[in-house]
Amino acid sequence: MEPAESPFRIILGSSSIARRKILAEMGYEFALMSADIDEKSIRTEKPEELVMALAKAKADAIVSKLQTSDDQKKDVIPSILIASDTAEGKPKLHSGEDKDAEPTLLITCDQVVVYDGTIREKPSSEEEARQFIKVVTDYSGKHAATLSSVFVTNLKTGFTKVDCDKAEIYFHDIPDDVVEKLIEEGLVLRVAGALIIEHPLVAPYVKNLIGTSDSVMGLPKALTEKLLKEAVNS
Repeated sequence: MEPAESPFRIILGSSSIARRKILAEMGYEFALMSADIDEKSIRTEKPEELVMALAKAKADAIVSKLQTSDDQKKDVIPSILIASDTAEGKPKLHSGEDKDAEPTLLITCDQVVVYDGTIREKPSSEEEARQFIKVVTDYSGKHAATLSSVFVTNLKTGFTKVDCDKAEIYFHDIPDDVVEKLIEEGLVLRVAGALIIEHPLVAPYVKNLIGTSDSVMGLPKALTEKLLKEAVNS
């Protein structure tokens, strides 16, 4: 399956800049929608089950939005598509629809960080982000794991498939001043476990990565390609 020539449309049901960047790097054009669910209302002790359940809930919410539109066939894809230069932070916008592009595939995702058996989602405050990174059960000199789920829905056939990918990150000691700069900047407050390994302030302290950086960033490429292929052939 060649992404640039694939005869199907994609909706990315995520507000994550990192996921937009990864999907654009894979060669796809896609539309954006948000699920707007209460993630805290969905709980399970097993991190794998949690990320897959949350990804499914996001898909269900978006499908429900689409089904309640006045004209579902016309409104399935918003008229604005985000092209591959989304990765640069300044996306090109393409208006209009390709009526021959079938079927429409929806991608929803979720991610948690697991450290010492504890699930870490997005920090609720600066202090929690600081604790995640540095205090007591910190990453410095130790390692954390990310679990990233991908849920793909074929909106034409109803086919769904979900799976998750794991990566482990080992860190050198992260200096206090680096932690404070990250907190002040604020990006770590919007990601699971306050963990952004691609950040210029964090990258020098990544000792080893077992897995792929795209998985740590929230959208594992190989898994996404696999699920898209299964969905388009369903």
